[in-house]
Amino acid sequence: MKRIFEVQPWNVITHTFDPKDKRLQESMTSLGNGYMGMRGDFEEGYSGDSLQGIYLGGVWYPDKTRVGWWKNGYPKYFGKVVNAVNFIKLPIEINGQAIDLAKDKFSDFTLDLDMQQGVLNRSFTIERGDVKVALTFQRFLSVAQQELSVQKVTVKNLSADSVDVTIKPSIDADVKNEEANYDERFWDVLAAEQGQDSGSIIAKTTPNPFGTPQFTSGMEMRTVTDLKNVAVTQPNDKEVVNAYTGKLAPQAETSLEKRVIVVTSRDYDSQDKLTAAMHQLSDQVAKSSYADLLAAHTAVWAKRWEKSDVVINGDDESQQGIRFNLFQLFSTYYGEDSRLNIGPKGFTGEKYGGATYWDTEAFAVPVYLGITNPEVTRNLLMYRYKQLDGAYVNAKEQGLDGALFPMVTFDGIECHNEWEITFEEIHRNGDIAFAIYNYTRYTGDTSYVLHEGAKVLTEISKFWADRVHFSKRNNQYMIHGVTGPDEYENNVDNNWYTNMLAQWTLKYTLEILGKVDKDTAKKLDISADEKAKWQDIVDRMYLPYDKDLNIFVQHDGFLDKDIEPVSAIPEGQRPINQNWSWDKILRSPYIKQGDVLQGIWDFIDDYTPEQKKSNFDFYEPLTVHESSLSPAIHSVLAADLHYEDKAVELYNRTARLDLDNYNNDTVDGLHITAMTGGWIAVVQGFAGMRVRDGQLHYAPFLPKQWQSYSFRQVFRGRLIEVSVHADGPHFKLISGEPLTIDVAGEKVELSSAVTE
Repeated sequence: MKRIFEVQPWNVITHTFDPKDKRLQESMTSLGNGYMGMRGDFEEGYSGDSLQGIYLGGVWYPDKTRVGWWKNGYPKYFGKVVNAVNFIKLPIEINGQAIDLAKDKFSDFTLDLDMQQGVLNRSFTIERGDVKVALTFQRFLSVAQQELSVQKVTVKNLSADSVDVTIKPSIDADVKNEEANYDERFWDVLAAEQGQDSGSIIAKTTPNPFGTPQFTSGMEMRTVTDLKNVAVTQPNDKEVVNAYTGKLAPQAETSLEKRVIVVTSRDYDSQDKLTAAMHQLSDQVAKSSYADLLAAHTAVWAKRWEKSDVVINGDDESQQGIRFNLFQLFSTYYGEDSRLNIGPKGFTGEKYGGATYWDTEAFAVPVYLGITNPEVTRNLLMYRYKQLDGAYVNAKEQGLDGALFPMVTFDGIECHNEWEITFEEIHRNGDIAFAIYNYTRYTGDTSYVLHEGAKVLTEISKFWADRVHFSKRNNQYMIHGVTGPDEYENNVDNNWYTNMLAQWTLKYTLEILGKVDKDTAKKLDISADEKAKWQDIVDRMYLPYDKDLNIFVQHDGFLDKDIEPVSAIPEGQRPINQNWSWDKILRSPYIKQGDVLQGIWDFIDDYTPEQKKSNFDFYEPLTVHESSLSPAIHSVLAADLHYEDKAVELYNRTARLDLDNYNNDTVDGLHITAMTGGWIAVVQGFAGMRVRDGQLHYAPFLPKQWQSYSFRQVFRGRLIEVSVHADGPHFKLISGEPLTIDVAGEKVELSSAVTE
């Protein structure tokens, strides 16, 4: 653990700057608006160690796969997010010398991410002999105008004498990805236009040998300032620069606003149309004041918080954690674009390539169902439906029928370069099926599952039916050579979670096929023989079980390991993924994240209290939680078992995973899909929220460290407020038709009045 920011309910703030923590600070002060995002880089420039990162939703590049061998079916490339043209660059000179916090003496440093407003603030005072100048920066990516980035810098002279100030707003296409092969540059500049008070660059991703699309991006900057504009020669063919200068008397101050419009070829089918739209949007933004742009932005954030805020009284650490989770989650995705999805690092770093994983269906869908309109989650489901063609290719590459949705993707084609993950971690097919069920169960909306969803389910089921094999010796169906959610166990046979999801998916698909209309059934064209085969697999699927321990066995052979709890790991050797060889990890009994427990969480009402207890008591002590996705589901299961202290411990781990750098890996970006964990732990865990037969059920408890907590929840056209105090739970219908809920076994009628 490492905490470098103060604990405040609405702010991630520090008054210190340590260069060795620069990357950590950059990650935790990242901004995004769903369309684009960036790390908390210093726009004036920084010559020390830094991970500069600006990313555009859906803009990526097929990087070479780093292997010296090749096998049939192996992905042709590794898809990676492209570090965008640097449009926030804002060099500042005092008396002709550039400001650089890696070299300058400074004081009064403050770095403040305001989560309520969605604004990043930074300030410090430069001290050079008798020269003393205070600088204040403010930055936001507008959620009211998705193409808009806004920066403002204020310079105040605290010296006894006048100082010369020069500010140079710039757009620079000479950028690279830190994780890319061979230090390649991925942008070719097509056009650069440098005016006296504006500038623009149109750049296109370089050609690739894989036939994937190239992307064009356009950035245009406009400036508002009372400084004098001066002519400047364009420094090179990849950068445009404007320059503004002035002399500041003692105690005088000046400011400069930099407004940038960012557009991409994802929305425009020609360079001419893209350029015209960029100019038009820039003209439109130029009509608004800085105050108006900021007000429009913060108003949208206010509406989001009104619907989704979780309020915790009595524990500021927990309060800050859950708001940080929700802020970064919404900064990454709010459902406006069904072509986009949620990458594990979002817009905060390059790790995981910026692509889509199974995290979305397993962890993000439950949260978005609870705090946004159903259309947001439906877009996530449509994302997969629209990529069925790619899923067919993935299955065919393995010589299998049906559709195999990718482990990692931008366009539906598998683009991950770790074999043990890419084509062994096939449980993701079941997770995608489960998300369809989860959406339908929660919303009551069957329009997707009976049409597009039915197609997805049948194609996944065809894959499972081809991927299983029948063991004549055991008279059961099995699945060999897989990796479950626990990635510390590779190439195992009969992973319980994978087998269980395959069985469940086939069963659920058969149920849905019995409900679709005649036209849909005709299009799906599933024969009676296929259905009979699927039912046979359901009836005779092998699920590893140990009757003595009363546990579902993670996979064949797992119990043959030397089973010792995590507490037996010598001090100083955790996280084990940063201290042990991969071979040692694979031979150990230690679990990266929930595997059997993931499945029990998925279908938590289908297991007896005894089954949940025996499996939790066996597997949780073996779990190192070195996946960011792990603590949340364990917190829910602990709460379900009334292990309240354990539930709170694991809530703190998931809610403050990055704020406290639990796994010592936040420097390269935040764990965005794991940001769902805080909400899951509070709502499903502490409040015990379940949906059973279309009705909401709650079984709340109040953590001993908290005075109270409350949250709002969207459910079938209603907005409900749940508050839990020392005297018990309270429920309020904020909007929508009256409904009946179940609270610890008692029916409660909700109208617009407060109900206790």
